[in-house]
Amino acid sequence: MTVAEAARAQTPTAEDFAAMLDESFGKQDRIEGSVVTGTVISVENDEVVVDVGLKAEGRVPLKEFAAPGQQPEVRVGDTVEVYVERFENRNGEALLSRDKARREESWNKLERAFNETAKVKGHIFGRVKGGFAVDLGGAIAFLPGSQVDIRPVRDVTPLLNKEEPFQILKMDRRRGNIVVSRRAVLEESRAEQRSELLATLSEGQVLSGVVKNITDYGAFVDLGGLDGLLHVTDISWRRVNHPSEVLGVGQTVNVQVIRFNRETQRISLGMKQLEADPWEGVAAKYPVGTRFVGRVTNITDYGAFVELEPGVEGLVHVSEMSWTKKNVHPGKIVSTSQEVEVMVLEVDPDKRRISLGLKQCLENPWELFKASHPAGTEVEGEIKNITEFGLFIGLEHEIDGMVHLSDLDWQLSGDQAVQSYNKGDVVKAVVLDVDTDKERISLGIKQLQDDPFKESVSGLKKGTRVTCTVTEITSGGIEVATTDGAPGFIRKSDLSRDRSEQRPERFAVGEKIDAKITNIDGNNRKLTLSIKALEIEDEKQAMADFGSSDSGASLGDILGPAIMGRQEKKDPSDEG
Repeated sequence: MTVAEAARAQTPTAEDFAAMLDESFGKQDRIEGSVVTGTVISVENDEVVVDVGLKAEGRVPLKEFAAPGQQPEVRVGDTVEVYVERFENRNGEALLSRDKARREESWNKLERAFNETAKVKGHIFGRVKGGFAVDLGGAIAFLPGSQVDIRPVRDVTPLLNKEEPFQILKMDRRRGNIVVSRRAVLEESRAEQRSELLATLSEGQVLSGVVKNITDYGAFVDLGGLDGLLHVTDISWRRVNHPSEVLGVGQTVNVQVIRFNRETQRISLGMKQLEADPWEGVAAKYPVGTRFVGRVTNITDYGAFVELEPGVEGLVHVSEMSWTKKNVHPGKIVSTSQEVEVMVLEVDPDKRRISLGLKQCLENPWELFKASHPAGTEVEGEIKNITEFGLFIGLEHEIDGMVHLSDLDWQLSGDQAVQSYNKGDVVKAVVLDVDTDKERISLGIKQLQDDPFKESVSGLKKGTRVTCTVTEITSGGIEVATTDGAPGFIRKSDLSRDRSEQRPERFAVGEKIDAKITNIDGNNRKLTLSIKALEIEDEKQAMADFGSSDSGASLGDILGPAIMGRQEKKDPSDEG
């Protein structure tokens, strides 16, 4: 072959050019839409330049080389897989994507895992309608809110951007849909842990758990496959009003198994049982009669609870809170968290009860009043209240004294005398008695003046003959008054020696009569008199003055002159 022939043989023909062009475009068609391996040749600002063996390099956003929640890590010379979206864009560069490469690679792995029902790893990175978005190594999956955990989760912040295992529930590559569940993985894990825990669980055992949920009555603690209830009363020896004061969701705690029902698998837990019981030896620490300073922890309608030390509380009953404030709610005397001084009144270690007194640490106003106001002392105060049995007068130390109706006036009845007083009036009175045990002060207003009855009977004594005036006729006798004004009463049987004359109606109001005093009642301020006794006395005197029964004179002969003589001695003005 000649040189010319050889040259012609090496020169491509039109058919050769067509074949080469077809090969070139065919290769381009195979590269577009596929994942290829390239080399990082530079990192420029926010882009990474990658050579994938094409006539031009491609650019990939730097952020596509970063895992969720992390900084991008890429260096010159690194070999990376990228997805070729277009062979050449308008700038003559290959259009590449690291995310789509990862997604394609991830989809392949996820399909294998789905077919084998294997678990996959992923990161929750955002919230979407109805649930959360999960990055499964490049492929984005949907995590329904009900599939996040075994129990409802209010806050998923602790789970964000944290690698977690998931189970693929549904997968559609054509539509790009993946549904995953974290709950399924947890339930499977809990089932294994539950079996192990049930085999070894026993009462008194100390375990470590995580607080899963908090309610008003306690907290549920995950023991690793099983949940136990930590009741609010078993959290601490001290008073806990709400579990959230001590515990928080996600907190790790040490607990003791108090009760375990293997049939129902219910577990009761306690934290305070791991600490020393503060009630041990409480009677020796808090003897009756001693004073301590405590903090008010709770206020009720019937009193206030005071904490003497963590775990040891005593009750100050409302009746032991104040000497003077009897019908006041405890919240108006003390407040929560206030420090108060109290006295131990009673200790019952078996019932874990301590009775405390607040007023016992203050001076007793009744004793103070008695010391400074003995009986007979004159006081002054405002009428606080008027009742059916007397007046209540406000005194010092915020205490009241009572004036009974019978101590208002010497002459008037209580119902009549009380009409002269009004609430708010300032009056004077005399202290009659102070009973510190019953917390009563008896006062008298009429005692500010001398008793007129005593003056009227000062010259009288039992057996004295007096002249009286009839003031009232009753069925049982007659009311009378002496010339000095002393009231008296003559019973029906004492109106005459003669039974036929024992008739009250034969007397008239205003009539003057003579009678004999048979009794002087200073307490009831009244005389008891008898006309009958006076007649008998006159008869005896007549017998002594005019004769005896053996002288031969008749009773009429003796009494006639005696009666006439008595009538002659009477003052004519007394007739009537």
